[in-house]
Amino acid sequence: MPGYTRCVQGLRISRIGRAALDLIYPPRCAVCGTGGVFLCERCAGTLPRADGRRCDRCWLPLRGVQCFACAEHPTHIEHLRSAFRYEGGVIRLVHAFKFGSQSSLAPSLGALLADAFERHGLEADVIVPVPLTGSRRRIRGYNQALLMAAELSKHAGVAVTETLRRTGHGATQAASASAEERRRNVQGVFSVAKGQDVTGARILLIDDVATTGATLNACAAVLLEAGVAGVAGLTLARED
Repeated sequence: MPGYTRCVQGLRISRIGRAALDLIYPPRCAVCGTGGVFLCERCAGTLPRADGRRCDRCWLPLRGVQCFACAEHPTHIEHLRSAFRYEGGVIRLVHAFKFGSQSSLAPSLGALLADAFERHGLEADVIVPVPLTGSRRRIRGYNQALLMAAELSKHAGVAVTETLRRTGHGATQAASASAEERRRNVQGVFSVAKGQDVTGARILLIDDVATTGATLNACAAVLLEAGVAGVAGLTLARED
Protein backbone atom coordinates (compact mmCIF):
# COMPACT_ATOMS: atom_id res chain seq x y z
CA MET A 1 0.00 0.00 0.00
CA PRO A 2 1.57 3.33 -1.06
CA GLY A 3 2.79 5.40 1.85
CA TYR A 4 2.60 2.52 4.38
CA THR A 5 6.39 2.06 4.63
CA ARG A 6 7.02 5.78 5.23
CA CYS A 7 4.25 5.79 7.84
CA VAL A 8 5.75 2.85 9.76
CA GLN A 9 9.29 4.27 9.62
CA GLY A 10 8.09 7.58 11.03
CA LEU A 11 6.28 5.82 13.86
CA ARG A 12 9.41 3.81 14.75
CA ILE A 13 11.35 7.04 15.14
CA SER A 14 8.62 8.55 17.29
CA ARG A 15 8.61 5.46 19.54
CA ILE A 16 12.34 5.96 20.22
CA GLY A 17 11.63 9.52 21.28
CA ARG A 18 8.76 8.43 23.52
CA ALA A 19 10.95 5.77 25.18
CA ALA A 20 13.53 8.46 26.00
CA LEU A 21 10.83 10.67 27.50
CA ASP A 22 9.60 7.77 29.64
CA LEU A 23 13.01 7.66 31.33
CA ILE A 24 12.74 11.33 32.23
CA TYR A 25 9.01 11.36 33.04
CA PRO A 26 7.96 7.99 34.53
CA PRO A 27 4.52 6.73 33.46
CA ARG A 28 1.47 7.89 35.40
CA CYS A 29 -2.17 7.19 34.71
CA ALA A 30 -3.57 10.16 32.79
CA VAL A 31 -6.89 9.83 34.63
CA CYS A 32 -6.04 9.22 38.31
CA GLY A 33 -2.27 9.83 38.48
CA THR A 34 -1.32 6.34 39.69
CA GLY A 35 2.33 5.61 38.89
CA GLY A 36 3.60 2.83 36.64
CA VAL A 37 1.20 2.97 33.69
CA PHE A 38 -0.28 5.59 31.37
CA LEU A 39 -3.81 4.24 31.86
CA CYS A 40 -4.49 1.99 34.86
CA GLU A 41 -6.88 -0.96 34.69
CA ARG A 42 -9.24 0.55 37.24
CA CYS A 43 -9.68 3.78 35.27
CA ALA A 44 -9.92 1.93 31.95
CA GLY A 45 -12.73 -0.16 33.42
CA THR A 46 -14.74 2.88 34.52
CA LEU A 47 -14.65 4.85 31.25
CA PRO A 48 -18.23 5.61 30.08
CA ARG A 49 -19.04 3.46 27.07
CA ALA A 50 -21.04 4.92 24.20
CA ASP A 51 -23.75 2.27 24.21
CA GLY A 52 -27.54 2.12 24.49
CA ARG A 53 -29.98 3.05 21.73
CA ARG A 54 -28.00 4.97 19.13
CA CYS A 55 -28.34 5.94 15.48
CA ASP A 56 -26.69 3.28 13.34
CA ARG A 57 -25.29 5.99 11.07
CA CYS A 58 -24.03 8.85 13.27
CA TRP A 59 -23.96 7.06 16.68
CA LEU A 60 -25.84 9.78 18.53
CA PRO A 61 -28.36 8.62 21.15
CA LEU A 62 -31.80 7.96 19.71
CA ARG A 63 -34.57 9.79 21.51
CA GLY A 64 -37.33 8.72 19.15
CA VAL A 65 -38.01 6.51 16.14
CA GLN A 66 -35.63 8.34 13.79
CA CYS A 67 -32.40 10.32 14.08
CA PHE A 68 -33.21 13.99 13.57
CA ALA A 69 -29.50 14.89 13.24
CA CYS A 70 -29.10 12.62 10.20
CA ALA A 71 -32.41 13.79 8.76
CA GLU A 72 -31.29 17.42 8.96
CA HIS A 73 -27.67 16.85 7.87
CA PRO A 74 -27.22 13.62 5.86
CA THR A 75 -23.73 12.15 6.22
CA HIS A 76 -21.35 10.58 3.72
CA ILE A 77 -20.19 8.08 6.34
CA GLU A 78 -22.04 4.78 6.20
CA HIS A 79 -21.77 4.30 9.93
CA LEU A 80 -19.82 5.79 12.80
CA ARG A 81 -18.87 4.00 15.99
CA SER A 82 -17.24 5.44 19.12
CA ALA A 83 -15.83 3.56 22.09
CA PHE A 84 -16.83 6.05 24.80
CA ARG A 85 -18.88 9.11 25.63
CA TYR A 86 -16.84 12.29 25.75
CA GLU A 87 -17.10 12.99 29.47
CA GLY A 88 -15.26 12.46 32.77
CA GLY A 89 -12.07 10.44 32.50
CA VAL A 90 -12.35 10.28 28.71
CA ILE A 91 -11.96 14.05 28.50
CA ARG A 92 -8.85 13.87 30.69
CA LEU A 93 -7.41 11.10 28.51
CA VAL A 94 -8.02 12.98 25.26
CA HIS A 95 -6.61 16.23 26.62
CA ALA A 96 -3.48 14.50 27.94
CA PHE A 97 -2.96 12.71 24.62
CA LYS A 98 -3.83 15.59 22.34
CA PHE A 99 -2.64 18.67 24.21
CA GLY A 100 -0.45 17.34 27.03
CA SER A 101 2.27 15.75 24.87
CA GLN A 102 1.49 12.30 26.33
CA SER A 103 1.92 10.42 23.07
CA SER A 104 2.83 7.30 25.06
CA LEU A 105 -0.91 6.86 25.65
CA ALA A 106 -1.18 5.63 22.04
CA PRO A 107 -0.86 1.88 22.78
CA SER A 108 -3.51 2.03 25.52
CA LEU A 109 -5.93 4.08 23.44
CA GLY A 110 -5.26 1.95 20.36
CA ALA A 111 -6.18 -1.15 22.36
CA LEU A 112 -9.46 0.50 23.40
CA LEU A 113 -10.19 1.30 19.75
CA ALA A 114 -9.37 -2.30 18.80
CA ASP A 115 -11.89 -3.54 21.37
CA ALA A 116 -14.56 -1.28 19.84
CA PHE A 117 -13.54 -2.40 16.33
CA GLU A 118 -14.15 -6.04 17.26
CA ARG A 119 -17.20 -5.42 19.43
CA HIS A 120 -19.03 -3.61 16.62
CA GLY A 121 -17.93 -6.03 13.91
CA LEU A 122 -16.24 -3.35 11.79
CA GLU A 123 -14.43 -4.29 8.58
CA ALA A 124 -12.07 -2.32 6.35
CA ASP A 125 -9.44 -2.68 3.65
CA VAL A 126 -7.53 0.42 4.75
CA ILE A 127 -7.36 2.44 7.97
CA VAL A 128 -7.01 6.19 7.37
CA PRO A 129 -6.33 8.74 10.14
CA VAL A 130 -7.85 12.21 9.96
CA PRO A 131 -4.91 14.49 9.04
CA LEU A 132 -3.62 17.61 10.78
CA THR A 133 -2.24 20.69 9.07
CA GLY A 134 1.55 20.56 8.73
CA SER A 135 2.02 23.43 11.16
CA ARG A 136 -0.17 21.88 13.86
CA ARG A 137 1.58 18.54 13.49
CA ARG A 138 4.97 20.20 13.86
CA ILE A 139 3.87 22.08 16.98
CA ARG A 140 2.30 19.01 18.60
CA GLY A 141 5.04 16.68 17.41
CA TYR A 142 2.65 14.00 16.17
CA ASN A 143 -0.81 13.36 14.78
CA GLN A 144 -2.80 11.69 17.57
CA ALA A 145 -5.18 10.07 15.06
CA LEU A 146 -2.25 8.50 13.20
CA LEU A 147 -0.76 7.08 16.40
CA MET A 148 -4.07 5.48 17.35
CA ALA A 149 -4.61 4.21 13.80
CA ALA A 150 -1.18 2.54 13.82
CA GLU A 151 -1.95 0.77 17.10
CA LEU A 152 -5.35 -0.35 15.81
CA SER A 153 -3.64 -1.65 12.67
CA LYS A 154 -1.54 -4.03 14.79
CA HIS A 155 -4.63 -5.50 16.44
CA ALA A 156 -6.89 -5.59 13.37
CA GLY A 157 -4.30 -6.63 10.78
CA VAL A 158 -5.43 -3.86 8.43
CA ALA A 159 -2.94 -1.52 6.74
CA VAL A 160 -2.88 2.13 7.80
CA THR A 161 -2.01 4.86 5.29
CA GLU A 162 -1.96 8.66 5.40
CA THR A 163 -4.29 8.80 2.41
CA LEU A 164 -5.65 12.26 3.22
CA ARG A 165 -3.92 15.58 3.65
CA ARG A 166 -5.27 18.80 5.07
CA THR A 167 -4.74 21.75 2.76
CA GLY A 168 -6.85 24.39 4.46
CA HIS A 169 -6.13 26.47 7.55
CA GLY A 170 -9.57 27.21 8.95
CA ALA A 171 -10.36 27.88 12.58
CA THR A 172 -9.91 24.95 14.95
CA GLN A 173 -13.03 22.90 15.51
CA ALA A 174 -12.72 23.22 19.29
CA ALA A 175 -13.02 27.00 18.98
CA SER A 176 -16.10 26.87 16.76
CA ALA A 177 -19.22 28.47 18.17
CA SER A 178 -21.81 26.27 16.48
CA ALA A 179 -22.35 23.06 14.54
CA GLU A 180 -22.91 25.06 11.36
CA GLU A 181 -19.60 26.88 11.81
CA ARG A 182 -17.85 23.56 12.32
CA ARG A 183 -19.23 22.34 9.01
CA ARG A 184 -18.06 25.51 7.24
CA ASN A 185 -14.58 25.22 8.78
CA VAL A 186 -13.87 21.90 7.04
CA GLN A 187 -15.36 22.61 3.62
CA GLY A 188 -12.70 22.09 0.97
CA VAL A 189 -9.77 21.61 3.38
CA PHE A 190 -9.12 17.89 2.73
CA SER A 191 -7.76 16.15 -0.35
CA VAL A 192 -6.30 12.79 -1.31
CA ALA A 193 -2.51 12.82 -0.99
CA LYS A 194 -0.42 12.54 -4.14
CA GLY A 195 0.28 8.95 -5.15
CA GLN A 196 -2.53 7.47 -3.06
CA ASP A 197 -4.93 5.17 -4.93
CA VAL A 198 -7.85 3.94 -2.84
CA THR A 199 -10.23 3.11 -5.67
CA GLY A 200 -12.67 0.40 -4.62
CA ALA A 201 -11.36 0.19 -1.04
CA ARG A 202 -13.46 0.12 2.11
CA ILE A 203 -12.05 2.87 4.33
CA LEU A 204 -12.15 3.19 8.11
CA LEU A 205 -11.53 6.78 9.24
CA ILE A 206 -9.92 7.24 12.67
CA ASP A 207 -10.09 10.31 14.91
CA ASP A 208 -10.00 11.04 18.63
CA VAL A 209 -13.41 12.67 19.15
CA ALA A 210 -16.57 13.04 17.06
CA THR A 211 -18.50 16.17 18.03
CA THR A 212 -20.80 17.16 15.16
CA GLY A 213 -19.14 14.67 12.81
CA ALA A 214 -18.32 17.51 10.39
CA THR A 215 -14.62 16.61 10.05
CA LEU A 216 -15.26 12.92 9.44
CA ASN A 217 -18.02 13.75 6.99
CA ALA A 218 -15.78 16.12 5.02
CA CYS A 219 -13.06 13.46 4.84
CA ALA A 220 -15.59 10.84 3.71
CA ALA A 221 -16.86 13.10 0.92
CA VAL A 222 -13.34 13.49 -0.50
CA LEU A 223 -12.69 9.74 -0.31
CA LEU A 224 -15.95 8.90 -2.06
CA GLU A 225 -15.08 11.36 -4.83
CA ALA A 226 -11.79 9.47 -5.19
CA GLY A 227 -13.70 6.25 -5.88
CA VAL A 228 -13.65 4.31 -2.61
CA ALA A 229 -16.31 1.66 -2.10
CA GLY A 230 -17.46 3.02 1.24
CA VAL A 231 -16.39 4.91 4.36
CA ALA A 232 -16.97 4.10 8.02
CA GLY A 233 -15.67 5.97 11.05
CA LEU A 234 -14.28 4.96 14.43
CA THR A 235 -13.38 7.41 17.19
CA LEU A 236 -12.27 7.05 20.77
CA ALA A 237 -15.13 9.25 21.97
CA ARG A 238 -18.49 10.66 20.91
CA GLU A 239 -19.88 13.92 22.23
CA ASP A 240 -23.59 13.35 22.83
